[in-house]
Formats: sequence, C-alpha cells, structure tokens
Amino acid sequence: MSSKQIQRNETGSRRPVAPDPQPQTRRRHPIRADRVGLYGLLVVAALIALFPLLWMVSGSLQSLDELLSGKSLLPGAPQWGNYVTAWVQGDLGTYLLNSVTYTLTAVFGILVISSMAGYALARLEFWGKNIFTFLILAVMIIPAPAMFLAQYRLLVALGLSNSRVGYVLILITSGIPMATLIMRSFFASQPKDLEEAAALDGASSLRIFASVILPLAKPGLAAVAVIQGLAAWNEYLMALVIFDDNSLMPIQRGLTSFNSAETPQQQILLAATAISIVPVIVFYLLAQRHIVKGIGAGAIK
Repeated sequence: MSSKQIQRNETGSRRPVAPDPQPQTRRRHPIRADRVGLYGLLVVAALIALFPLLWMVSGSLQSLDELLSGKSLLPGAPQWGNYVTAWVQGDLGTYLLNSVTYTLTAVFGILVISSMAGYALARLEFWGKNIFTFLILAVMIIPAPAMFLAQYRLLVALGLSNSRVGYVLILITSGIPMATLIMRSFFASQPKDLEEAAALDGASSLRIFASVILPLAKPGLAAVAVIQGLAAWNEYLMALVIFDDNSLMPIQRGLTSFNSAETPQQQILLAATAISIVPVIVFYLLAQRHIVKGIGAGAIK
C-alpha cells in the first residue's frame, strides 16, 4: 500500500485509506433525428445568407467579360487590381474615413442621450411622462424623407448646412426615438434592488446611473449600437440634401461613382462594396459577445 493511501489518525496510529473511486466516464447521448434536421436547416440557412457575400467577393475578382458571362462562380484568374482601381478611382479612402467618423460620433451621441432618456422614462415619475412617450412614437411614424425639408431649413438657419456637424446632428436626432424606446424597455425589465441598495448607501441618482445601471445595460447598449450604427452607415439620401462638397460625402457616394451606363464597371463596384463592408465586419467581430447577449436578453424579455 502506498504512502498516499495511508494517513494518521488523532492517536498517531496509521490506518489505510480506501483509494479514490475511478472517475466516471461521461455518457454519450445518442444523436436525435430532430436535432440532425434542425442543424441541417441551420446550415442551409447560413449558406443562403452567406451566398450573396461570397458572390460579391468572387465577382470583385473577375474581369468584366467573365462577370457578365456568368459561366463560373469562381474567378479563373483573380483580378486583385480591381481593389486598387476601386480604392484610387473612387477615392474610397476619403469617403470611408467620413463614414467611420459620422457613424462613431452619431452612435456615441445616440447612446448617451437615449440611455439617459430611457432611464428617465423607465424609473422616474414626472408630469407628462406618457405624453412624452407618445410623442416619441409619433415621430417614429413620420417617414424620414418627409422631414428632409424641415431639417435642411433648420440647418441653414443655424449655419450648419454643408457641414459635418450638421449631418451628425441629423443622424443623432433621427436615431434617438427608437433607441430611447429600446433602452426604456430594457431598464424597465431590470430589478430595482441594486438601485435601492446604492441609494441607501448615499449614492446620488447620477452616480447610480453611471456606476450601477450602465454596467448592467451593456447588452441593451450593444443592441442599440448595432441598429443605429448600421442605419448611420447606410444613410445616403440626407447626405445628398445637406452636402454640396463631395469630400464630405459618406462611403455610399464612392459606390455610386461606378454606376454608369456608358462605361459599366460592375466588377469595380463589387470590389468597392467589399471594401465598404470591412469596417462593419470588424465591428461585429469586436462586439460579438455583447451583441449575442443583447439579442438573447431581448428575446427572453
């Protein structure tokens, strides 16, 4: 018997110790037919969703004749120069930087304002609370193009037409209503125990909001960031109304420069489109964990 299986009792005598039981092997559950069917449907759905992306990347590496012929999905000889042409000819560097700046600034402003407004509507009691909520819903019903004239005249009166600040303010004001309602629903579903405990410790309302509420609201903030980030990134009509200078335009302006009936450049357009979605993919990869939590929290609630 080994020394590890012998230990001393209180009187100093040695007594044998039973060896540790053998670890139980994990039982393998049989694969159910319904799960196989479910996973098969999910794989098919994923392939269908990814096919347009794969087709875009493949088309961006083909020549124009090869692309228009449609004989093969895969490029015969990859034309990597299409990306160089798209970047230089379309001046995508300027437009891409503009879109990144507009989107990040707008999303930050929307998150700050909508989180405070949503918390106030969910937790605070004040006169006109229901009226304010109704007005937010009413603003969401109005189509965005119907407000272009009023927004443009307001920017002209403020001296902010054809300026980055004016365009960002439009993006922020356009995204606040929906974001506020999302955050209001998220805050209303949270328990009040932590807030009450912090209030008993003497924390102010602002301190409770910054130190207790916002850390718990990361999934909701991530969901709002995704929705409003995509909306700001894809916005183009208001930019046409506000901007007179092409150097201030977002990335969508760079894509339209390749749409010409006289000189078709579909392969260059696909290359430019592939470049334009790179920041979106990077954002999803960085915020994937919070996005999944936000979607899951919304589904449960």
